[in-house]
This record gives sequence, structure tokens and C-alpha cells, in this order.
Amino acid sequence: MAIPPTRARRRLALLASGVVTSLSLSACLVLPFLPSDQSGSGSGAGGSGGSGATNAPVDPSQVRKPPPGSTGLDRFYAQTLSWRSCSGGECATLEVPIDYAQPQGASISLALLRVKARSSSSRIGSLVVNPGGPGGSGVEYATYANQIVGAPVRAAFDIVGFDPRGVGKSSPIDCLDDRQLDAFLGMDPTPDDPAEQQSFLAGAKALADGCAARGGALLGHVSTVEAARDMDVLRAAIGEPKLHFLGKSYGTFLGATYADLFPTTVGRFVLDGVVAPDLTSAEISAGQARGFELATRSYVENCIRRGSCPLGSTVDEGMQWIRDFLAGLDAQPVRVTGDQGITELNEAWGSVGMANAMYAQASWPTLTRALVAAKNGDGNQLMGLANQYADRTSSGSYTGNIMEVIYAVNCLDRPDTADVAEVTKNGEAFAKDAPTWGRFLAWGSVPCGVWSVQSGAQPKKISAVGSGPIVVVGTTRDPATIYEWSVRLRQQLSNAVLLTYDGDGHTAYTRSNSCIDRPIDDYFVTGKVPTDGLTC
Repeated sequence: MAIPPTRARRRLALLASGVVTSLSLSACLVLPFLPSDQSGSGSGAGGSGGSGATNAPVDPSQVRKPPPGSTGLDRFYAQTLSWRSCSGGECATLEVPIDYAQPQGASISLALLRVKARSSSSRIGSLVVNPGGPGGSGVEYATYANQIVGAPVRAAFDIVGFDPRGVGKSSPIDCLDDRQLDAFLGMDPTPDDPAEQQSFLAGAKALADGCAARGGALLGHVSTVEAARDMDVLRAAIGEPKLHFLGKSYGTFLGATYADLFPTTVGRFVLDGVVAPDLTSAEISAGQARGFELATRSYVENCIRRGSCPLGSTVDEGMQWIRDFLAGLDAQPVRVTGDQGITELNEAWGSVGMANAMYAQASWPTLTRALVAAKNGDGNQLMGLANQYADRTSSGSYTGNIMEVIYAVNCLDRPDTADVAEVTKNGEAFAKDAPTWGRFLAWGSVPCGVWSVQSGAQPKKISAVGSGPIVVVGTTRDPATIYEWSVRLRQQLSNAVLLTYDGDGHTAYTRSNSCIDRPIDDYFVTGKVPTDGLTC
């Protein structure tokens, strides 16, 4: 499985507590951090990043000009959006080419949702939002506009969410039926012998083959670079001379990629919970292993501090309890009732349920109850957490395609390996710093080693020379996007500042404290750049 640094409904629940990119373990599933705003305006103009708020008129013909050097894109940049009332706000579709190298060929429609600014008199423009994944629905995220941005931002900006190509309502890539996906996600995530390793490889190949058979031409064109190019078409269609953007988790990778491609149209950018674009697949898996290990230790410490912790009296005892518990699930799964599709909670589903709870502290008491119940033979509660993470219902159906499309995107973005010896070696290395999560995450990205479509893309450093100031945000005990990655991107960007939240959970803006929220709100509304190095 791959761990997504951000998820939607789960995100929202977590958000309520104060959050979320997805967990396709090891393929770097950056769960979609749900709360998001909707927005969009066919004619709004936004202020440039780093300057005061401006509503100065702009020449529409300049806003809608394709990038210099591009050919055949005029009709896409010139399109007018037709907004209509829909659940959560206003909806529209944006046409983009499947292949930017052949814009005269087939195209697809991307689903959009906007939530209009609360104050028409003080409206600045549109703020595009992405919750993460890859595979998180920006349309869904935008329906939570009131939670994902601060009140001053809601007043001044339309919040615009979009489902990236291959995601949600935008020509979704669907590789497996529900029972096949159950089997894939339920594979032994830490194979112990050659037979189990070959079984894991067969499951990874089944996913790759399913995507190859059902993905069509789009399967080779769902990379982050192509999604970033779609965002520039969206910028033109909503009438913005510069793109204002909030990206969380994987959304930071998308935003940084946009800044690399279109630095002069970077407006007010906030990248929260960073996936640095120069990370290799192995570095991502190793980093997430350390991140989830640190978060799990923080969870156990909190359990002990609350008193009568069933996991033990010390953090080390609690961590060993968890490792023994997962090993027990591997040897003997526990009963699940009331789920139309899964009858047993095994190590894979138990690990996903645990990982889900690491995204926000509010889930920790629920996790403790679920672990105790599973230890006593009742896997229902922990399976419920796993279902939440996978966008799966107890009826056995999946409400989104994040657990499939995450691989489709990641496998185009960076190469990986299915060599058993190398994966095993990685697992042993990761386990030195992360004995609970290391092997689990080492195996998660194996499907990319057998993927049918290769893009030739490689991880790369991004400096975005010529961009407006970019605000990078990192959380010190973030499980899915470790703090070091935020520092890493801040050091590479030519015009950026770093805000640090010393705390737990995935991402910081609107889920941490006013010390983080206020300077970001002020930056979006006035263009005032926060102090570099601010720690809260």
C-alpha cells in the first residue's frame, strides 16, 4: 500500500478537531487534508504575491494568453467557465488536453467547485486549493471552505477546488473492482519469506495490469507536471493574472511544480506539509517510516500521560505492545462483523487503521479503544478507522479512487523498484530508525516497480527563480510529511519563508494555533510575507 499524506472525510473529522494528501502505504500516499474552500470567478483579478491586496483591472487578453513557447493551447486558455449551482457551492468543468505535447488530440474535463467570497466588497480574487493525495478531491475539499482557511481569507477569496486529472469526477482512473481492491489493500504488508514476497509481487502486478487494461490513454498523462499545467489553464479561466494557491501534503508537490513551470504567475502561495520534489521514492518511504514512528511514540506518550494506558507504563513498552499486536494480526487475524467484503482484520488493515489515527490527536483515544477491542478479538473499530482512511464503506464499496490513482500519479512522477533483494534491504534499513513502520513502508511502493507506463521523470530540485514569495509550513511531528522536507524545500526555493509548528498531526494551517494561522491569513489577504523562521 502507499501512504497518502492527506484524506478527505477522515481529514474533515480530523479537522474538526483542529486537519490531511492518503495512505497507500509506501507509495507515498499523501493524504488529502480535507477542509477546503470553493471559489472561482470568471472575471476576478488577484493581487500579486508579496504585495498589498489589489483589485486593479487587468487586460483579459493577457490573462488568457498561453505560456510563451507553447503552441495549440489558445482554445484552452480562452475558454469561459459556465458556473451552475450545485451541492456545496457552484460547479463547472474545465477542458484540458490529455497530452500537452499534442493539444490538438483528445481532451478531458476537470470538475471544479467554487465557494464565493463572503464579502463582495472586499473580494480579492480566487484561491485555488488542493488537499493532497495524490488522489484527493479538491472539489470535496472546497466544500469545507469554512474550515480549511481562516475567516479573513473566506471573506476575501472565492475558494476554488478541482479534481486533478484521473481523480474523483475528472475522468477517474479505476483499476480494480471493489473486491479486487480489498484483496490488494489487504495483502501482507511485511512479507516474511519468499512465498509471501512472491504473493505480494503478484498483487502489485495485478494492480498495475488492471490500470493498464482500464486506464486508457490517460494513464500515461496523470503526472504532477501535467496537473500543474492544468492549474495554469484554470488560472486563466478564472481570470487571475497570478495564481493564489493553498496546497497541503502532496498539494505542496503540485504547488512547487507549478512554481517551477510558471514562476512569474505565482501569486500568494502557501505549501503546508511538504513533499519535496527532489525526494526519491526510497527517501519518501524512509521519511514516512520515521514520521509515523515518531507520531506513534507521541501517541503512546499521550496515552500514558492520560493515565491507565492499556499499552504499558513506558513509551518503549507501548511501542513493543503495538509491534507484538501487529505481529499477532499477521499470524492470526481477528474477527470483523457487519462488513460486506471483509471478515477478518489482518496486519494490513490494522496498520492502515493505526496510520489513519496518526493524522490528528483527536483520533488517539478512538485508536486506543480500537486496539484494545481488537486485542480482545473484536476488529470492528480498527477496521472502521481503516475504512475511513481508504474511502471505503462497511458495505464494501469505495467512495473515491485515491487508493488506485495514487499509484498512477506516483509511478509517473518517480521511478521505483520491484527487486525483492533491494526492497528487503530497504526494509531492514528503514527498520533501524522505525522498527514499527519501516518494513511496512519499504514494500508499499513496489507496484511502481512493475508499472506499465514510464514517463522518464526523475526527482528534481526546484528553485522557482522569479516567483513571488512562497510560504512553506512544516510540523515537527507530522507523520506523513516529515518536518525535514519542509526545511529542504525552503532551502531550495529562491523566494520563500518557513513557518514551523512544534506539534503533532498532519499539516498546521487551521489546525494548530493562531500563531501559525494569523500570519498566513494576513499573507493571503494583504500580501504581507510572514517572518522567516517563525516557530509556534
